[in-house]
Amino acid sequence: MTYSIVARDPVTGELGIGSQSHFFGVGRLVGWGETGVGAVATQAFVNVDYGPQAVAVMKAGGSAQDAVDNVTASDPLSAYRQLGVVDAAGRAVSFTGARCAPAAGGLVGDGVAVQGNMLASTHVCRDMLAAYRSATGSLADRLVAAMAAAEKAGGDIRGSQSAVLTVFGADRSDTPWKHVVVDIRVDDHPDPVGELTRLLPRQRAFDVIGEVIFAADLMIGPYRNVPPEVLRDKLTRLAEAAEVLGDENREAQFWRALLLARSGDRDGARSAFAELFAHRPALREFLTGIAPLGFLDDVTEYL
Repeated sequence: MTYSIVARDPVTGELGIGSQSHFFGVGRLVGWGETGVGAVATQAFVNVDYGPQAVAVMKAGGSAQDAVDNVTASDPLSAYRQLGVVDAAGRAVSFTGARCAPAAGGLVGDGVAVQGNMLASTHVCRDMLAAYRSATGSLADRLVAAMAAAEKAGGDIRGSQSAVLTVFGADRSDTPWKHVVVDIRVDDHPDPVGELTRLLPRQRAFDVIGEVIFAADLMIGPYRNVPPEVLRDKLTRLAEAAEVLGDENREAQFWRALLLARSGDRDGARSAFAELFAHRPALREFLTGIAPLGFLDDVTEYL
């Protein structure tokens, strides 16, 4: 009921999974992984246990093949399952049980495995792998390109409903949750892969916003004379994030205006806040509410 791709970027070491299905919320079923360990897609007549169990095998030192062998050997219904695994060394495996619904199959390349069942044709996996190999950009960009090619080739024969895109960092960590580079789910949409394409740059824009608003010294607590080059970089990146988000979402613009005020650029901040308040007057009340929480000593000149 799904097609998927798991891959490792040979340059960055990032690990990722992309998947689409005519099933609600495919992201809560198919995709599993951990930074510096591996990525797993478990699908067909899905056994969700395959995901965390395969990750555990790789975390204990096993290869992608060890992970596949382990989870399928202990499952009497493995003939109905499909599985794609890539480990931190780039070894990739695709498993398709003999009783997966047609068209079903998988292909493996260097550091990548694609697989699908209930497909419009066997060309879906072929085109997905070819698109991944020829795509440029980050691992996330190439995973989305692969899924777009799968859709163009017919995708899931029943249609499209949900999709997931997840990228994990390269290095093992005691806090792996801090190293999830991309985490986007589309649970119910007529064009879920297209929606992933729209959301990916927006996640990146909000990553920039998060770097600013969650940062001690820069935004939380007293402003600590941030080096000029760091301040310029943050202000520039916030402006770029604002361009991505557009006028319908002023989040990046608000925090950029507040950072201007905190850093002492009062004229720049007044101008930026005036534009924001003209667009959404309620932001004036928001600024008034957060200012005494340690964000601004004197808010009156910006109102």
